[in-house]
Parts: sequence; C-alpha cells; structure tokens
Amino acid sequence: MKRIFKKSKEALSKVISKVNSKLKLKKKLKPAKAVTADAQKDAFGFQETAIANTKFFHAQNVSPDRSMPQELLSSYDVDKIVLQVRDPHWLHAYWEVRNQTTERLRVNLGDRFHGARRVLRVYDVTSIIFNGSNANRFFDIVINDFASSWYINTDGPGRSWCVDLGLMLTDGSFITIIRSNVVQTPLDGPSWITDEEWMIPDDLFARLYGMGFGLGKSSPVGGAWQERIKQGLFSSGISSSPVKKEIKERNFWLKVDCELIVYGATEPDASVTVQGVPVKLRQDGTFTLRYYLPDGKQVIPVKATSADKLENRTVTPIVIRETK
Repeated sequence: MKRIFKKSKEALSKVISKVNSKLKLKKKLKPAKAVTADAQKDAFGFQETAIANTKFFHAQNVSPDRSMPQELLSSYDVDKIVLQVRDPHWLHAYWEVRNQTTERLRVNLGDRFHGARRVLRVYDVTSIIFNGSNANRFFDIVINDFASSWYINTDGPGRSWCVDLGLMLTDGSFITIIRSNVVQTPLDGPSWITDEEWMIPDDLFARLYGMGFGLGKSSPVGGAWQERIKQGLFSSGISSSPVKKEIKERNFWLKVDCELIVYGATEPDASVTVQGVPVKLRQDGTFTLRYYLPDGKQVIPVKATSADKLENRTVTPIVIRETK
C-alpha cells in the first residue's frame, strides 16, 4: 500500500511541474504590437527615399587630368625606308638609319666616307621585277645628312617606282643603305583602257567580217551572211536597253549563230595585220577583233612587224565550225 501511494505521489509531482513550466512560458511571450498606418507610411517613405537616391547618377566634381599624353617615339631603332604616293606626279619617302649602321659604313669606307654624299636614287620599275640593276631608268636626288623624309617629283603618272637611300662616293660609285617598297602613281587623266568597241561602221564591218573570209556580195555564202546581218541575228538576246515584248501567237523557235573573237598584244609601236588587213593597236599594244563564224574552216594569219622592220612574228589560228 505504501509503495502504490509513493508512485502516485511521484506521478502527481511530474504533472504539477509540467503545468508550472507552461504557465511560465506564457508569461514570457508578450503579444506583438499592432502596426499602425503612420508606422507603415514612415517605413514606405524611407524605402522610396532610398530608391530615389540610387535611381539616378549624381555627378561628382572631379578635377580633370592635366597630365601630358605620351609622345610618339622619335625612332624605332630599325633600318627602313617607306615610299608613299601623294598624287600622279609626286611621291613621299621617310626613313630611319640606325647609328650602328652609319658607324659601320664609316669604319668600312674609311676616308671615303667623309667625302660621300647622301642620295635618294629613284628607279622607274614599270612592268619589271626589279632586282637592283634592271630599272627602266633612274635619277638621283642629293639630300642633307639630317633629313628623314623627302618629297619626290617623278613627273611620271601611271608608273611604278622604287627608291634607294645610299651614299654617292667621290669616284661616282653608289652604295645602297636601304631600299623602299614599290609603289605605282595613278594616271593624271582618263584611263586609256577601254572596253572593246562592238559597234563598227557598216563599211568597216563588211571589210573585216566579209572580205576577211572572202565573202563578197557575189558570193552565195556572203549574200546569205549579209542577209543575216540585216535580220539582226548576231545580236539575238543581247541588248543594252529594255525591249518591249510583242504579243505573238504561240510559235516555238530557236536561233543559233557563232562569232569569233581574235585578240592579242605586241609592242605598242609595231605593225599588225590580220589576214593582210592592217589592225590599229591600243596604246599598250593590244588589239581585239570580232568576226562572224560561218560553217567551215577559217584560216586567220596574224602578222606583227617591229617598228624598225627588222623582226616579224606570225601566228595563224585555224578554226573549224560544224553545225549539226
């Protein structure tokens, strides 16, 4: 009986201690204060102010940087000359020669160095691969020892040029120090290079196209050929201006003709004949001829004779046309 009472008493004590713990916890937890409208307004106002302060960039007073920019180098310690085109008649060259190079020349030449003059040698290298000794022509410009650039009057539009910077010795010999790049001056007028002239006067047209193949008016082939010219078969489908199509009845057809273009080149002052007929050359020595090509075998000898009449060359194209 005593044991049962003792256990009941211990259980009751545990229950009472739990109840007391819960009561103490409720006392510690105080109710939260209600947020009033004014408090909310103050909070929102603070947030808007913070956002407004970060929404825009506010410039600050910054003193300008008055430090001087770094200047370009006066030299790059290389031996080099650069040639540029200014206009059809003028070139511009600038260069740099290292002190070591000048000193080496002084040692190698000895006493001859003191009597030498600095010279720009200007080469005309038009239409050649320049190797230093095969220029078409050249001329010298004496410059002072302190110059590092120079304007050069070539008076040669449409030509290719190269420049050497060197020393002219007292005995007339020239020593190259540095050599420039090759440049080409533009033409000082309209270009003489033009497209082929396809429109030819009737008399010249007949002489070149008809008589060249022995196709006279009395020839049956020649008569048929001239009749085709009148019908405009040579320019079928080729026109430099739009042509309004005529509305015709459905009639499927096909036209085919052939033309031959003979072109070549020789010395500009040479004489050229094609099938015995003289041909006028362009300024660069080129020529172009356009022929009607009938069926059969056509032999077209082309002969060129030099201006001094000492040399001649003949090339004979043979063309065969067969229409099936």
